[in-house]
Amino acid sequence: MGLMDFIKGELLEIMEWQDDSRDTIAWRFPDDDKAIKNGAQLIVRESQIAQFLYLGQFGDTFGPGKHSLATDNIPVLTTLAGWKYGFQSPFKADVYFVNTRLFTGNKWGTANPIMLRDADLGVVRARAYGTYDFKVVNVPLFLKEVAGSDHDFRVEEFSDVMRSRIVSIFSDSLATARVPVFDIATRCTELGDALVPMINPVISARYGIELASFVIENVSVPPEVEQAIDKRSAMSAIGNLNDYVKYQIGQGLATGAGGGMAGMAGELAVGFAVAKELMQQGGLGTATPPPLPATAVANPDILDPATVARMLGVSESDVMVEIESGKLAAKKIGASYRVTRAALDAFLSH
Repeated sequence: MGLMDFIKGELLEIMEWQDDSRDTIAWRFPDDDKAIKNGAQLIVRESQIAQFLYLGQFGDTFGPGKHSLATDNIPVLTTLAGWKYGFQSPFKADVYFVNTRLFTGNKWGTANPIMLRDADLGVVRARAYGTYDFKVVNVPLFLKEVAGSDHDFRVEEFSDVMRSRIVSIFSDSLATARVPVFDIATRCTELGDALVPMINPVISARYGIELASFVIENVSVPPEVEQAIDKRSAMSAIGNLNDYVKYQIGQGLATGAGGGMAGMAGELAVGFAVAKELMQQGGLGTATPPPLPATAVANPDILDPATVARMLGVSESDVMVEIESGKLAAKKIGASYRVTRAALDAFLSH
């Protein structure tokens, strides 16, 4: 072997990365302590970025294509190396290839409960897990903050490095969004989509990556919080409490609940019991409903305005407005009014 052949064998003439692993994010080209010759060919494939490092400093970055390494297309390296008259002789530099395609189905989860502040429940402990898709958008920042000097940085290592960081950013974004715990536990899919625009600016600026999707598969809260969520859901299904109690009483009036004094009193008692239970469970107040008037039990077919008000869960003045408007038929006896069961039944049916 001649001298020129020996020198040629000690220089890098072609640099490329033929990635067939599908799970490698960053890969350092193995130079075997060889120098890069003037005019060497750099081949960068689709979904790849090549990044030069010279003495620990980031140099030029190359996108997909075939590049001839000469002075005019490595200005940063020329400046870093202090080549006053351009790149004429071989030099040494590290070359990292970074995969910029989308990496999907990466798992995240909270190793310990995260603390959430909720307007209704105060501070709540919650656990969460899910998946996310990401890609590298800032190669120098990613190499500096995530991959480091690893020769072959894979998705598995990335998941280990980023798991706690992803959870931290998720927690901060959730706190900023002020999302109620009730919504976190019941609307995971919508919440994950809504958090992506909040997470990306932070994660891009810190680590040079961007999330294409962030999926919250499950959020678990302590049993007492789950019970509160169940009660809130029940209240939402029932709707307006007053309307619900009116409906219950109206049903009793329409059917007669057995057709007698005991049936009428039983329906009223059930209506008020339901109201009391819902008020206690739904956090709507702790006031006990007023007792059933004696007149309602003694003669359920003839009711005064006060009794009607208690039955319907409204004020007596509201009942008088309905009487005076003619919507609720009543007979005036002296200075007071009396409402028949039939009249109240007709009023509730409208």
